[in-house]
Amino acid sequence: MPEAAPTGTTLAFDFGLARIGVAQGDAEVGLAHPLCTLQVQSKAQYLAAIEVLIQEWQPRQLVVGLPVHMDGTEHDTTALCRRFAQRLHRRFQLPVYGVDERLSSVVAESLLAEAQVFGRKQKAVLDQVAAQAILYTFFEQGAEARWPEV
Repeated sequence: MPEAAPTGTTLAFDFGLARIGVAQGDAEVGLAHPLCTLQVQSKAQYLAAIEVLIQEWQPRQLVVGLPVHMDGTEHDTTALCRRFAQRLHRRFQLPVYGVDERLSSVVAESLLAEAQVFGRKQKAVLDQVAAQAILYTFFEQGAEARWPEV
């Protein structure tokens, strides 16, 4: 039986060791927008910030970008992102999906260049626009784009 399409508000995360980009979108209409960039100082700090976002947006599911090499094989950062996704699931009791995030940063840089956002301004929003690209992948490709709940 095919997996049901996601519905409702979704938060997406572009996880990094220094910053976590966050985007919000609506699965039913397939629209997403950059939300914020969290500075990672400690696990407790970023989880508290995510909890505030979850309380505000009331998402039905969460999406985490999972980086892989261009040939599709996983690397060290993939395991860190999976642990981040598992931590989110345990803490917030929401479905968490992993999405192949290959080229999400390249897409984000391209979108920002088209919007004439460069330099320091681009760096400030790059991670959240990458999260937006991850969320669009989740919405556009559905079950084919996402890995099972992590």
